[in-house]
Amino acid sequence: MKKRCTAVVLAAGSGKRMKSSVAKQFIQLDGKPLIWYALRAMEDSEIIDDCILVTGEEDIPYVRREIVGKYGFGKVDAVIAGGAERCFSVANALQVIAGEKMKAANRDGYVFIHDGARPFLTEEILRDTYRAVETYHACVAAVPSKDTVKIADVSGFVTATPARELLWSIQTPQVFETKLIVKAYEMLLEKWDDLREQGIVVTDDAGVVELFSDTKVKLVTASYGNIKITTPEDLAIAEKLLSDMK
Repeated sequence: MKKRCTAVVLAAGSGKRMKSSVAKQFIQLDGKPLIWYALRAMEDSEIIDDCILVTGEEDIPYVRREIVGKYGFGKVDAVIAGGAERCFSVANALQVIAGEKMKAANRDGYVFIHDGARPFLTEEILRDTYRAVETYHACVAAVPSKDTVKIADVSGFVTATPARELLWSIQTPQVFETKLIVKAYEMLLEKWDDLREQGIVVTDDAGVVELFSDTKVKLVTASYGNIKITTPEDLAIAEKLLSDMK
């Protein structure tokens, strides 16, 4: 029997790197706000049961009215405020799940954490990550690196060249057993000051699980088209991809 799957869609970013006065999640892509695409993928999915949308606190009324309400995203159970950093936005969503503040509890299911700025999420990626998390308890969408990657010192000189066949570019969704990811984030918040003092920086959800559990994170081959819109160049690529799909 399929377990309950809750999506956490992160849309609390700014337009800084987009060089836009509009938060990037609201930038228009083919006539719709960028966040529409990730939410539509969740709404149409047979895998996802409900969704928490994380946005800027000041944007909550607008998002509820002009995105969730306007486009009829019935799976969006909660629209909540994000934090100062990505990890705090995720933590806020997980506290909603752990506190059973949604219409249906997700105690023993899975949580799919996805960047709202990735508009090309597919049902195939959702299905493949669901199958992986059933077996491995934690997994992330990813693609093999196309580029040679260098490790540099603080002065910008190469210190090592990792074998390319071992390198992957990490995407979202990142998917975990509910209890596993809730516990890992509780530990992250508890140890936050100590981690900062030690210079330890966690940049994704898998990193939190790696740090605070013994669970290995499985890489699931996704798609090179599952891009994240961060810069104006990314937006141009997204527009071309959408044009090619028509």
